[in-house]
Amino acid sequence: MLLPDARDYASLVRDFVWRVPARFNIGAACCDGWAAREPGRPAVLDATGGGLRVTTFADLKDRSDRLANALRARGVRRGDRVAILLPQSADVAASHLAVYKLGAVALPLAALFGVDALEYRLNDAGVAALITDAAGVAKVAGVRAALPDLRFVASIDGADGGALDFQRMIADADPAFACVDTSADDPAMMIYTSGTTGPPKGALHAHRVLPGHLPGVQFPHDHLPQPGDLMWTPADWAWAGGLLNVLLPALYFGLPVVAYRAPRFDAEAAFGLMERMAIRNAFVPPTALRMLRSVERPAGRYKLALRTLASGGESLGAQVWEWGRAELGLAINEFYGQTECNLVLASCADAGVSRPGAIGKAVPGHTVAVIRPDGRACAPGEPGQIAIARPDPVMFLEYWRQPEATARKFIGDWMTTGDQGHVDEDGYVFFVGRDDDVITSSGYRIGPTEIEDCLLRHPAVAIAAVVGQPDALRTEIVRAFLVLKPGVQASQELASEIQGFVRTRLSAHEYPRRIDFVDELPMTTTGKIIRRLLRDRP
Repeated sequence: MLLPDARDYASLVRDFVWRVPARFNIGAACCDGWAAREPGRPAVLDATGGGLRVTTFADLKDRSDRLANALRARGVRRGDRVAILLPQSADVAASHLAVYKLGAVALPLAALFGVDALEYRLNDAGVAALITDAAGVAKVAGVRAALPDLRFVASIDGADGGALDFQRMIADADPAFACVDTSADDPAMMIYTSGTTGPPKGALHAHRVLPGHLPGVQFPHDHLPQPGDLMWTPADWAWAGGLLNVLLPALYFGLPVVAYRAPRFDAEAAFGLMERMAIRNAFVPPTALRMLRSVERPAGRYKLALRTLASGGESLGAQVWEWGRAELGLAINEFYGQTECNLVLASCADAGVSRPGAIGKAVPGHTVAVIRPDGRACAPGEPGQIAIARPDPVMFLEYWRQPEATARKFIGDWMTTGDQGHVDEDGYVFFVGRDDDVITSSGYRIGPTEIEDCLLRHPAVAIAAVVGQPDALRTEIVRAFLVLKPGVQASQELASEIQGFVRTRLSAHEYPRRIDFVDELPMTTTGKIIRRLLRDRP
């Protein structure tokens, strides 16, 4: 399941063979072997605040085994969902490993989620336990009564507000734990993804999702692991990009991963971190790369040790690719996937797969095509929908409790993405746009429905429609068109109030950065808003 030792694309594809074990557990695979062979090997390097806190693989095994016992003692069983609401830290890694070892299902949640977003996901998933910090405890305090399946909350900041002391739970637990024997096809994690129809859906993944990701991580990181490799990403480890593209693969390969918490992304601070930690392998989403691009002469001002720089989550663009070559001396390797089936297209400069403006080619082991509505492959240059053939080890099991939505995701054996693209004569895939209304902003895929529902909760709003507006920095920003209730006057003060209303209830990346007050919205005869017409408005 690893890439062959070859440096040309044709040989990599020809010689690649999937060897996913029938019995596989992410927790054991990412920790226990390394802890036994090299207990002092660094696993997580926490560089927050200018200091350095090293967590070894032995530490991770001890903490994850104790936590698994502590969770089991409090009633968490195989198949139960355990939510993890924490920023980057060794506690995130230990929590994930413990949940997998227990045979439960990890539900990563972004720290920037607001109360409404958290309540929906915790309720829909029927979460049995929540591991968080003091900020997370405060967020869920007001909705705890509306979460009947939630048995307990544990906080890394100590017992408070009805939460258990996470650190005490670990310290008091038995250190001996036998990892549950899991099939590669048993559920391991669930990550919510936004869509255009209805609320967010939980994409349920099996333990095989990790071995399935390995070639897709090795490819854009030029045959990772190499001696001295050290991984970092500014992406939240709750996002598929942070969790499955960096944290878990790094641990699997025995590589240290850098944890760094900051209130917001800062380009100068990011370059400073990469210099201080001698980071070798970075995954930086395109929006953050555009911010890095604003720093003058980075190679002259910072002593960088970067070997690979990968990017994905939205279109990179030729300008940023060319900046990487000129200023950093690196080919930025772009990759592509979705929460439901991630890291299936990529570039790999080491294998000669690198072209400005293109995503790349199919990662060895994956069958990806641009298809027509009937499922037939498009001719070179012909636009169509990017799709991935099943079976595929990175492909999701199902949308949680939504069999109809799962079935609609497929055309025959093609998993559709809703993303339009085309393939050139050389097999490079180019992203064109989406055939749905999902907004891509700063690397996040945002569904309009959840935002519209939140907007409608504001006492001044009668009707709401949300679209994406092109933006040079973020790819798109969220733009809201609002019809106000009778007697309510539009004003900038009201717009600011509504923006704050959404920001605190959903998340900082979902609030509308632009609000237009309108008298009416364009609709079909069946009452559906015609978002296409809204997107075309200046």
